[in-house]
Amino acid sequence: MNTLNRDPDATVNGDDHAPRQVFSGHYVPVKPTPIEHPEYIAHSSSFFSELGFADSMAQSADFMRLFSGDLSNVPEPMSKVGWACGYALSIYGTEYIQQCPFRTGNGYGDGRAVSVVEALINGKRWEMQLKGGGRTPYCRGADGRAVLRSSVREFLAQEHMHALGVPTSRSLSLYVSKTETVQRPWYSEGSREQDPDRMITEAVAISTRVAPSFIRVGQLELFGRRARKHEHPQAMAELEQLVLHLIDREYADVIDPQLSLNDKVLKLAYEFRNRLTSLVANWVRVGYCQGNFNSDNCAAGGFTLDYGPFGFCDVFNPQYQPWTGGGQHFAFLNQDAAAERNYLMFCTALSPLLANEADGLDELQQLVNDFSTKMQTQMEQMWAAKLGLNAFDAALFNELETLMQQTPVDYTLFFSELSSLPDDISPLAKSFYRDLSQAPKGLEQRWSAWLTQWQSLLGKDANSDASSNETSELTRSRDEIVKQMKQVNPKYSLREWLLVPAYQQASQGEYTLVRELQKVMTQPYAEQSQEIEDKYYRLKASEFFGVGGCSHLSCSS
Repeated sequence: MNTLNRDPDATVNGDDHAPRQVFSGHYVPVKPTPIEHPEYIAHSSSFFSELGFADSMAQSADFMRLFSGDLSNVPEPMSKVGWACGYALSIYGTEYIQQCPFRTGNGYGDGRAVSVVEALINGKRWEMQLKGGGRTPYCRGADGRAVLRSSVREFLAQEHMHALGVPTSRSLSLYVSKTETVQRPWYSEGSREQDPDRMITEAVAISTRVAPSFIRVGQLELFGRRARKHEHPQAMAELEQLVLHLIDREYADVIDPQLSLNDKVLKLAYEFRNRLTSLVANWVRVGYCQGNFNSDNCAAGGFTLDYGPFGFCDVFNPQYQPWTGGGQHFAFLNQDAAAERNYLMFCTALSPLLANEADGLDELQQLVNDFSTKMQTQMEQMWAAKLGLNAFDAALFNELETLMQQTPVDYTLFFSELSSLPDDISPLAKSFYRDLSQAPKGLEQRWSAWLTQWQSLLGKDANSDASSNETSELTRSRDEIVKQMKQVNPKYSLREWLLVPAYQQASQGEYTLVRELQKVMTQPYAEQSQEIEDKYYRLKASEFFGVGGCSHLSCSS
């Protein structure tokens, strides 16, 4: 708030909770709306440790008050007012303003997310944001709240993704109101409808998510559009300020502050492309589908943001899409193409800053043109790593993809079992959703042939890395392949059918399952107890298939 422009029409005290148009400025000062009678559910012990916070702080009165939305007693120099930001929306590379209640694009942004703290801790700068912190000018008439169900999902998903080694916003704390509720559409128990079929009463909650910044591609789009259309006298200056702020918050370690603005913009586009392509490859590596990968859900820092209708694959399906409103363009193996569209909008937003630099615009366009090549390279490297190979083999992978669909297989279990380098297909059967003896003729033989071919390629890699005269070297190479594969192929993933009983139990005031899931899913690569393995390392039960709120979601609320 000290380095960017405040909305000139904003109130001084942050009492700004009704939908309205915001025409300029980078943020609106907003006082969050505390939830009533907050109760502690969970916090991230690992992140607390990283920040130097004692675990006991999570249940201390002052900490709970702040991170459940009450800023009235924070000490100086902390602000008693938070902030919310506007942004634009593009869906798969097409700009939309219909979601703005004013049909102008000036009313869309952080409708229920309010940042309350920015702190420099152990040399790192963190922004802390309340999800469900009440209405802002961007609320579009909604209630500004998040419910317990979606808050549990986001809290655990951020914890899990960080443990998986996937760039993500972080979870700090999770509190629920003991008295405040809201109405939300949701599914009846066992419903197989695509959309919710009833209204339910749910407890409100606030989860705090943390990142170096929450600047989105959509935010850059908003300011790029204003600059491009000269919507107000300061439009170009505000775009430049925001871009430099993004560099300072997210890219200061790789972009020299002495560079010219032109060179900074091009370096930013180059670095973001690296991060975005790597991020999507990591999503696919762990079986994650964002579900709704619009530009407003794409962090300009290149990490995972906004855990709404996300999901982790059970049955491998390239067209897996957990969100009923998402369309196949955001499906599991289409996420690379969706990322390319978001990257195009990112570069389009930057382009006004290069308007007087023909060479700069050409370089920017070349970065866009080369995105798909960079993305393909990242994906091939990722698939090779999942298979323990030094190099991607297209024929081997194409046959595997076909077999995984025809069988079908559980994505996480299959690669986890493969990581032990089985001698035959019997260990892999643990990941199969049907008995091969009941499968179409020849499928079992094709699996055996594929396994033989894969083992042959592994043997060539092992021989290339080891002395052919020493058996111990070959053994070591095999052990190293196992180790490497187990570092990229998780054993545990946060399936929706595991989340449902956790947040259902939490709605009754019992948080045992939430905390157990947190413990298990923050060790996704580890061998855990037999009890945990029996409970969490298994196929999705047949009765969960096709069930609303479990196999698919229409909203996140």
